[in-house]
This record gives sequence, structure tokens and C-alpha cells, in this order.
Amino acid sequence: MIDHILLDLIGAIREAFEGALLEQQAVEERFQVDVFLGDLAFETSYSLPGERSPARVRADLTLDWPTWSQSAYRSWSIGEPPAEPPELIIELAFRMQRLAETPDAARVLSVLDEEGPQLGPERLERTAPTLEQVFENNGETISALEIAYQGSIRLEDSLLEDPSKLDEHIASLARWVASALVRLTDLDLPFLPPEEDSEHA
Repeated sequence: MIDHILLDLIGAIREAFEGALLEQQAVEERFQVDVFLGDLAFETSYSLPGERSPARVRADLTLDWPTWSQSAYRSWSIGEPPAEPPELIIELAFRMQRLAETPDAARVLSVLDEEGPQLGPERLERTAPTLEQVFENNGETISALEIAYQGSIRLEDSLLEDPSKLDEHIASLARWVASALVRLTDLDLPFLPPEEDSEHA
């Protein structure tokens, strides 16, 4: 059984990102259960309006709800204070894909904040960028650059009793993501044409 606190947060994220005029990527929302450990994970992706498929620049959001958080939440729900409050782990990754050239990582990082927005008492922390390259049979090289922000939300009693207290933080996150996507798109890096166009070229 999935407790309502996670569904409330997922619903708030959808509403906030749509309110920031971002578009969800087609078939990019996933809800996964680790059948061995019991961990839950929700993944979704958003881009700026008007992006082709696949989007050149997108934001991938992952929420992890570990088994121990579920146990802590159930203990709290039946009136038994847990040793540690449940925690929601968050990763937000900005992905620039189908790049025609290897990007200058320093140039990309220069338009992104060193820290992400504050969610609860802590801010998301930026990790080192990851570069991916695919070498096609025709000699073409396709690059992708990903910069991730990671953090967690400790769900203290006040948030467990009223999850809507996180709504403003989530709305702020959505606005920050929209702003970062605009800044990344404005870098005007060379991208390959969308896959469906290149197939008919």
C-alpha cells in the first residue's frame, strides 16, 4: 500500500511544474517498486514548451522513498514516534542531449547555480557534470551533458501533519527549474536535428 504522503508530493510536483508552464515529456513518467528491498521511486521529465522529441534540454526529477522511510511513516501514523523522521531523497538532473559537438562544461556550469533551491531546511547540492558520447557507425559523434542536484527532505512532524506546507517550496523548485532550462537553452549550443527529422533527411 502506498501511503498518501508520497502521492500528495507527486501531485504537488505535477501541479507546480505545469504551473511553471513546463511540458511533461511523453512517456517519461515512471513509478517503480524494488520488489526485493521495497523502495519506491517516482521519475518524471519536463522541458520548455515547444521542444521537439526528444527534447534538446530537459529536467529529469527522481524521488526515492526508501523502505526505512515507509516504516518510519507507518510508525508515526499509528502514534509511535520513529527513531528518525522519514526522508524523501531527491535528484534533479539537467540533461542536454543530441549535441553535435563536445560541450564546454565550464560554460554550461557558468549559467547554473552552485546550489539548488531550498526544500525544507536544506538546499539541493550540485554534483560534478557527466559527459556521455556515442560513436555512430557513420562516424558521427553524439554527445550529452548532465548536471545533477541532489538532496533530501526530512519529513518532520509538522510536514507529516500538513504536507501542503511544502507546496511553496515545490512551486519555488518548479520556477527555478524553468529558469535554468531557459538559461541552458539560451547557450545556443549546436544540436543535431530531432531523430524523426534526421531519418527523413
